[in-house]
Amino acid sequence: MTADRPPLAEGIPDRLYGRRRGHPLRPRQQRLLDETLPRLRLSLAEAANPLATFAMPDAPLWLEVGFGGGEHSLAQIAANPGVAYIASEVFENGLCSLLTHLVPEGAEATGPLPGNLRLWPQDARHLLNALPDACLDRLFLLFPDPWPKSRHAKRRFVNETMLPLVARTLRPGATWRIASDDPTYQGWVAEVLARQNFFDVPAPATARPEGWPGTRYEAKALREGRSPLYWSLTRL
Repeated sequence: MTADRPPLAEGIPDRLYGRRRGHPLRPRQQRLLDETLPRLRLSLAEAANPLATFAMPDAPLWLEVGFGGGEHSLAQIAANPGVAYIASEVFENGLCSLLTHLVPEGAEATGPLPGNLRLWPQDARHLLNALPDACLDRLFLLFPDPWPKSRHAKRRFVNETMLPLVARTLRPGATWRIASDDPTYQGWVAEVLARQNFFDVPAPATARPEGWPGTRYEAKALREGRSPLYWSLTRL
């Protein structure tokens, strides 16, 4: 256990799967991680009272798990300045992709940053474990790694061991948005959600609903002929 990894409940794997790094970082990317990321990073201590870090005590709190290239997060914070937004991603190249849109080159340590954004560059499960009960108004899980092999099913974010943890952090009436283009993951989500009583689960949409900013992963899926599904769950 580290400073940013509180212990998880029994049955939830206490291990991060997937890549943290891709191609070697360029000098600009390294400066973004060294100088810009610390200015936006949410600490484990701050997660216990996240709205205090935003100076937005009455704001709705939204969390995106695995923001990829950051397109969705950037669109949401621009469209919703009154929302406190936590964006979680462990992949360093993805973090750099988002950060590069926030500050011009040469201003990594000094450029102004959006006041309604904080970043969690760690496993999002540990953040959920540290957040207060019923603190989130919205959760986003968009095009997660499907882990298509059956022996890797426990690595999927949507699973029966994770649902109680997710449900604990969402207030009654809160929304959980899930999107996937992978047929195996789509079937898995439908199967897991059919066996739970934390959320109301309408049938998923077959086209991206209004108010859902697109992502590069969705665009790639559509180019390659895959058909995404979009769930909007409501916390009971």
